[in-house]
Amino acid sequence: MKGILLAGGNGTRLAPLTAVTNKHLLPVYDRPMVLYPLQTLKDAGIDDILIITGSAHIGRFIEFLGDGSKFGVRLTYRVQQEASGISGALALCETFAQGEPVSVILGDNIFFSGFRGMPSKYGCTVYLTEADEATVRRSGCAEIEGDRVIGIEEKPQAPKSNLVATGFYHFSAEAFEIVKTLVPSGRGELEITDVIGAYVAKGDCGFVMVDGAWYDAGTFDSLLEASNYVKSEAKNA
Repeated sequence: MKGILLAGGNGTRLAPLTAVTNKHLLPVYDRPMVLYPLQTLKDAGIDDILIITGSAHIGRFIEFLGDGSKFGVRLTYRVQQEASGISGALALCETFAQGEPVSVILGDNIFFSGFRGMPSKYGCTVYLTEADEATVRRSGCAEIEGDRVIGIEEKPQAPKSNLVATGFYHFSAEAFEIVKTLVPSGRGELEITDVIGAYVAKGDCGFVMVDGAWYDAGTFDSLLEASNYVKSEAKNA
């Protein structure tokens, strides 16, 4: 399985910091944010990884990460010319995948422990965690039954569960065909929940529960919380 690390977007929630650098190069305590999702992929046994980012900052990623050898992985880079959403970025990865399944992780998602269970037998696996209603309302909300996801909704006003879909997914190669059928949402983006929803509609989406701390470090508060967590863990080590 190959890995895709999405580090594009405009990072507007972290402006003005993102006026001078890419969000995923901002520090989370003592290291750049991008190293955390990179380690998550590596811990999952994935060492062939494509990084997607914008043209303005790709040089900084290459300067820092290089070919990945110093981090024990093999890196390829691709530019996303405009912020067209997660699925828009996924569409750029078909050639890299070469018909293989892919693991996709968002560059601002930070996991500090393992997972309960292994990737499912289904074509799509999403990683879920329990959260308060405010978090669910600004995220993707999932409904489950048995070992399957039976519903997924982006930023629901009335959440049907307390389960948030984190930014870590496994997809079969069919995902690239699904992306070609999508139309932009009201935000003008191709939504990842629409890709997941296509698998859900066929009964082909499973899940894994996140076992431990998880942060979407795309806001000032969550970035600070993630940094404080790393600091506290370092002190206790």
